[in-house]
Amino acid sequence: MNQRVKRTQRDYTLAFKQAVVDQVEGGELTYKQAQARYGIQGRSTVLRWLRRYGRQDWSPGASHGTTRSATMPKSPPTPEQRIKELEEKLWLAEQKAEFFEAVVDVMEKDYGVTVKKRPGKSSRKTALPD
Repeated sequence: MNQRVKRTQRDYTLAFKQAVVDQVEGGELTYKQAQARYGIQGRSTVLRWLRRYGRQDWSPGASHGTTRSATMPKSPPTPEQRIKELEEKLWLAEQKAEFFEAVVDVMEKDYGVTVKKRPGKSSRKTALPD
């Protein structure tokens, strides 16, 4: 007799699963054709792989054509990326400070307006009446 061996998810490598998903998502094969070509048992095995490893968003309420990358959170930036981001913010803050100082100088020199700094939190305290 020709007896069939039941396969499990562990029998397939991650690379194989991703290759099948890429072929199905790329339109080369339907999920049923992929099951037949590669001898994949189980009616929903490839569908499970599509949900797990594919680029399509299978969450409830997702529209057709929505990719998962749009909904997946970004990975945290590397230290180098974070340093570059902070350096750019610092440069922008310095540019703004220079601009505001120039505006204050023009206001004082050309228009005679004195620009006073706001008092700090410590000087805002008011005495309570006795």
